[in-house]
Amino acid sequence: MSEQAIKILVVDDHMFTAELIGLVLESVGYEAVLAEGGVDALEKLSADPSFGLVVSDMHMPLVSGAELFQEMRRQGLTQPFILLTGQDAEQLQTAHPDMDAVLKKDESFQETLPDLVAALLARRS
Repeated sequence: MSEQAIKILVVDDHMFTAELIGLVLESVGYEAVLAEGGVDALEKLSADPSFGLVVSDMHMPLVSGAELFQEMRRQGLTQPFILLTGQDAEQLQTAHPDMDAVLKKDESFQETLPDLVAALLARRS
């Protein structure tokens, strides 16, 4: 890991899934911080706005991934945002066109997620 690894907030209500996503990101040099659901994510973002990117599950109780994205933007938080879903990613991207990316959680997401994160971070800098 580099001296100053980019911190990525991983949001999921299933901590096993969050840990798996975190391991995928850490394996390519990012620092993953886990949040258990949207409310926890908003608290972590409020306490530490230095996150470089947010990866969130779509379906969570209380605050969905789409609602988390909308609330972040309402609060002026501009980090790139990747929504993970088990549904049709294209349909969700169409429904939320200002979201940076929607990625389907399938057998290939472990390989495509790091590339997508790198592309979004490169576009931002």
